[in-house]
Amino acid sequence: MKPTSSLLRQSTLSLSRRGLTSSSARPAVVALAPIAVATPTSSSRHVIPFNTSFGLRTNQRLFTTTYRLQSQQKDRSWLDRGSMTYAELKPETQAPTGQITIIDVREPEEVAQGMVPSAVNVPLSKFESAFSGSGGDFVREFAFNRPAYDDKLVFYCRSGKRSQQALEFARKNGWWNSRNYEGSWLDWVQQEGARGQNGSEDF
Repeated sequence: MKPTSSLLRQSTLSLSRRGLTSSSARPAVVALAPIAVATPTSSSRHVIPFNTSFGLRTNQRLFTTTYRLQSQQKDRSWLDRGSMTYAELKPETQAPTGQITIIDVREPEEVAQGMVPSAVNVPLSKFESAFSGSGGDFVREFAFNRPAYDDKLVFYCRSGKRSQQALEFARKNGWWNSRNYEGSWLDWVQQEGARGQNGSEDF
């Protein structure tokens, strides 16, 4: 049986020939199995582990880069239109396509006064818990399925301030394809009034 020092020298020489001991020539990911050696005075085997932290850090950087590239490749044409307007939103309320989810973030007592047709309600007071983590029992709480991360979302409130908060939180948590109806309920009522319509859907 070869002594431990001899085995270690052979391992180091082998690694040197492969270019793994030079810090300037390391590959992107290093995944090496530990070396098992036997001591001269014992038949037991000792494992000499390699430091894998370099490979783990590299894997994390590769994952982050890949995620960013995938995000950049998503269709942003709808998002790039900017804030939602009454003129763009109105047709969706008249003949919902199912491709856009309109979310009213006002509180229940406000929603009782009326809401945009085809909209659903997630009060801002419950928004963070609903749009983070698993969302809890989302369907039982809000009576509709939680949107997928790539779904098109439109947020509105009374004047557009709270819906902007909802928008920023949703985007931060993965719902990137979201827009804010800045005029919100006040603008909707005004626009509908000018057209001679009541403009609301009873809650």
